[in-house]
Amino acid sequence: MTWMAASIKWIMLVSGALTCTMLYAAFAPEAALKSSFGESIETGPIAEVVVRNWGVLIGLIGAMLIYGAFVPNVRPLILIIAAISKLVFIALVFANGLASQAIVPIAVDLIVTALFVVYLLDLRRMKIAP
Repeated sequence: MTWMAASIKWIMLVSGALTCTMLYAAFAPEAALKSSFGESIETGPIAEVVVRNWGVLIGLIGAMLIYGAFVPNVRPLILIIAAISKLVFIALVFANGLASQAIVPIAVDLIVTALFVVYLLDLRRMKIAP
């Protein structure tokens, strides 16, 4: 068993807990945007609904990561979904020129996604190896 395979449960628990903190956006969308991006939300019900929904969806990814830490047979699917979600977030932040304002979440998501990919490649190699 590799270091990554032995550590993935804790990596998923920590990253899942960190990801769940974005549930904050469901309850305080203005404050969540201010702390994450240094920006205010456009006033209006549509913008607030979208930010609240965004917070819930990110929170669900975090909950899936925590669940997957305890249920090994679902880990690959959960890690793939979480990695794609995090990479899309990073790409959108860069595409909109917000990278300097969201450097901490981007850095954390890049590190976590890299760990997920290493684990998935390692898992694949272990299944293929004779």
